[in-house]
Amino acid sequence: MSSYNIQAHPKVSQYPPEGEWSTGFNDCCIDRNLCLKTCFCPMITMGEIAEIIDGGTTTQQKACCMYTILPTGWKAMYAAGYRRRLREMFKLPQEPHNDCLVHECCCVCGLTQEYRELKNRGADPSLGWQGNVEKWNREGLREPPIPTRMARC
Repeated sequence: MSSYNIQAHPKVSQYPPEGEWSTGFNDCCIDRNLCLKTCFCPMITMGEIAEIIDGGTTTQQKACCMYTILPTGWKAMYAAGYRRRLREMFKLPQEPHNDCLVHECCCVCGLTQEYRELKNRGADPSLGWQGNVEKWNREGLREPPIPTRMARC
């Protein structure tokens, strides 16, 4: 297990600056496929996001199942926890509303924004954690471009 820090990454300049969202909250349909997947199966997008934010310690399947079985209000709180952690990772502002309200009122907008943020910062949630580690190794990165508390390699 090791901890990663985005400040130590040699290629940080190619990613969006800390403190700013790389896309807007209402940019849901920038990627139509992601938008459709999230509209009809938000639990899949949630699972992919959770695995990356957790650095591989939570699988896509586990997070997807958790999101699926929770009642609606609890789904928003579960997803909001990951949004908060994502914001903390990159020092992002709490916009346009608090994290729970974002997921309660428009989970599709919130999830797609979080997914795009991870992708724009060098992690492709659709590949899962291990797929990203392999991609980063092929690209010659010694450390992932995203900070994590704990990582499984």
